[in-house]
Amino acid sequence: MYAVIMAGGSGTRFWPLSREKMPKQLLKIGGEESLILQTVNRVLPIIKIDDVFIVTNHSLAESIVYQLATRFDRPWDGNLILEPAPKNTAPAVALAALHLERIDPESVMVVLAADHSIKKTPEFLAVLKKAEEAANQGYLVTLGIRPDRPETGYGYIKAGAALEKSGSGNRDAAGQVRTVEAFVEKPDQRTAKEYVADGGYFWNSGIFVWKTKTLLQEIEKHAPALHQGLALIRKNRDTKKETDIIQQVFKQLDSISIDYAVMEKTDRAAVIPADIGWSDVGSWTALDDVSDRDAAGNVICGNVIDVQSENSIVYADKRLVATIGLHDMVVVDTPDATLVCSKEKAQDVKKIVDELKKRKGDEHLVHRTVYRPWGSYTVLESGDRYKIKRIEINPGAKLSHQLHRHRSEHWVVVAGTARVTNGDNVYDVHPNESTYIPLSTKHRLENLGKISLQIIEVQNGEYLEEDDIVRFDDAYQRHDPLERSSLPPISNNARESQKPAL
Repeated sequence: MYAVIMAGGSGTRFWPLSREKMPKQLLKIGGEESLILQTVNRVLPIIKIDDVFIVTNHSLAESIVYQLATRFDRPWDGNLILEPAPKNTAPAVALAALHLERIDPESVMVVLAADHSIKKTPEFLAVLKKAEEAANQGYLVTLGIRPDRPETGYGYIKAGAALEKSGSGNRDAAGQVRTVEAFVEKPDQRTAKEYVADGGYFWNSGIFVWKTKTLLQEIEKHAPALHQGLALIRKNRDTKKETDIIQQVFKQLDSISIDYAVMEKTDRAAVIPADIGWSDVGSWTALDDVSDRDAAGNVICGNVIDVQSENSIVYADKRLVATIGLHDMVVVDTPDATLVCSKEKAQDVKKIVDELKKRKGDEHLVHRTVYRPWGSYTVLESGDRYKIKRIEINPGAKLSHQLHRHRSEHWVVVAGTARVTNGDNVYDVHPNESTYIPLSTKHRLENLGKISLQIIEVQNGEYLEEDDIVRFDDAYQRHDPLERSSLPPISNNARESQKPAL
């Protein structure tokens, strides 16, 4: 089996902790590691690490590679599949299927979301093995979660008859492979209660298992436009045109989910009722399911003093947050934004993000502090034609050899000693000393010392965004996003030839 982990989402309902460039899959929610690291770790008992692929977009690729590299001592660039544009799950899954097709035409794909929580790992792995058996029989298998409440935020699957030799006749028995009678849209409260009472309806988890070639056959049958795009990509496979063709195809594709494109139309759909402690971590209220609660039912995280609150969620960073007598509330404090809402309105947090986009603010894009493989930077202030940052570089680390086309930089060393490359000159800058990097000049910062290097950087120019960077040499194998391939280069039958995609 091969795992395909979908990690391109923005997670807007977890704002202000999640941001467009730091979505919830990169956050530590319900565990000591981020959700994406939890997802990778979860499948490793039955899937080799080399056979785990991450589908994401260009803007998240660097952060994902950094997180994975800190946990797993191996290169990850060759396991990334980059979407040229956000087009929902069907095109993304199809792109991954094309890659697995050329690795192993008989491969079985396990499609997972990077931002789900699953508490019962042994049961989950057992269900995947059962699903693999059904996939090898030609079924497109999805995992159905037995509902424990009348949830209106999920789609449902109505299970049909048990497949031959799949086990008992109990239609909601965990681990039994059943036909899919119908996919049902998110219901209202009354209908959701009826589904729970019926016993034959299950939450649609968005976890799929199928043979790659079966999925591609069903795409050809039920999604002809997507199939035509895949055929064009196949025609240019392993040529210099492949990346350009993928980008052209994605521009023309409709945004559609794999459920709508294939699963609701195919006659090969099957469902396995699964009791795996699943949560899609869809909003702040999901912390009630995935985090520990105190005696009053509160989830308290960070620098918080609470008095007599009940069934509330309070998250703080370094700044003290004090709460008194809250009931069914959510309070989330970050350095640049604070959220206060009732639990019943937690799903509406994305409306705040929509409003921020209209205002063209930064609070939905990034946090003030951004982590990089070499350390971190914090935006202290920004204005018209200037930005001020605090940069911290880890001992022994260095930034890429780079230049900026639209800005100059002035560095003041606060702590440590900076080894500076400035054009053709290489020199050291000590505390309370400064240096200036002109526009379009190749430069590099290094920390050769044993303590953190701290610098105040003042940028000046007509364009101050992070994509104004041209890298010439980089210890972390990052390159200009325009140079990245959408698929990791690989020959048809030689997995050993894999090269970094980033």
